[in-house]
Amino acid sequence: MVDNHLFVFLEIFTREGGIQSYVKDIFRAYSGLNQTCKADVFLLRDGSDCVNPFRSENLEFHYFQSNSAKVGRIKMALALLKYLLQKRPQQVFCGHIKLAGLIQTLCQPLGIPYTVLTYGKEVWGTLKNQEKQALNNAAAIWTISRYSRDQACAANGIDPKKVEMLPCAIDGDKFTPGEKSGELVEKYGLNDGKVLMTVARLWSGDIYKGVDVTIRALPKIIQVFPEVKYLVIGRGDDQPRLAQLATDLGVSDRVVFAGFVATEALMLHYRLADAYVMPSQEGFGIVYLEAMACGIPVLSGDDDGSADPLQDGKLGWRVPHRDPDAVAAACVEILQGNDQRCDGKWLRSQAISIFGIEAFQQRLQQLLTPSNCQ
Repeated sequence: MVDNHLFVFLEIFTREGGIQSYVKDIFRAYSGLNQTCKADVFLLRDGSDCVNPFRSENLEFHYFQSNSAKVGRIKMALALLKYLLQKRPQQVFCGHIKLAGLIQTLCQPLGIPYTVLTYGKEVWGTLKNQEKQALNNAAAIWTISRYSRDQACAANGIDPKKVEMLPCAIDGDKFTPGEKSGELVEKYGLNDGKVLMTVARLWSGDIYKGVDVTIRALPKIIQVFPEVKYLVIGRGDDQPRLAQLATDLGVSDRVVFAGFVATEALMLHYRLADAYVMPSQEGFGIVYLEAMACGIPVLSGDDDGSADPLQDGKLGWRVPHRDPDAVAAACVEILQGNDQRCDGKWLRSQAISIFGIEAFQQRLQQLLTPSNCQ
């Protein structure tokens, strides 16, 4: 018996981002399941010319990219209806809240159960009535963290028991510990000093990432570690404000704006850090896992989805996300290195055992039960 599933997403290959990375992990895990478990994947905004390494016997992709958004949506809706009538999949997985109304409209009259995948702030606020109904009528809802579940349920009257956890995953082969690159140390002027690091978009709409809070914490950190440097990886329209803040506080010589760094080069940059610092408000925070897999201790905010990757503080420091004094005190503790959470080997082993690709695949198998994808 073959288990047929249908996944429907907005876009996976034409954009890069947290949702796209998460979905690629789902594809990777699904491809490793039993060969009797097969799925079709509908992609609204991706075209057939995109680079897709996930085609396999388990996964067949269908593309609906169009110059007209409306035409593309109509084409996909018609293809979906035909597919549902002919194939009668055991389960439909809706990959974005913006598609949930369409999926409910097509699946419910046919008695085909559907699951809605959620990620973060796209479901934290009060949703449109159609989207809210789609969530409430879904067989299940998947999300990445307890925080995202709680935010979505509180805002939209959803029963928390309907929500299943499929947290983000970390590839332990892609992110590994290693020596600091001498070339990068020279490039960024990081010689002979402790290094704090953040990877984040520097957009004026994303100040919650906490780069400004960390800059405000630097004067107190410098009192204990005079040679400390703060390496900020990312780009955006908020960089001039952040640079001016560093100047105003007299720490401009300690803040290094590295700009955009491609994903494949991130591992070498994580290895430059003595601490990964991002007092933020995240739905989950995959960057914390990336740092931990490289053996780098981490600091996060204390009122967001980072509670999951940091295991409620077992694997890192959690502080009030807009409190520079709390950030400074935690950074000093980390740089002193006397806590088990600073043990790179232990930190990496914990992160991978809980959030590695193998653990992710096992969790996906459980969520697909009572299917035979074992």
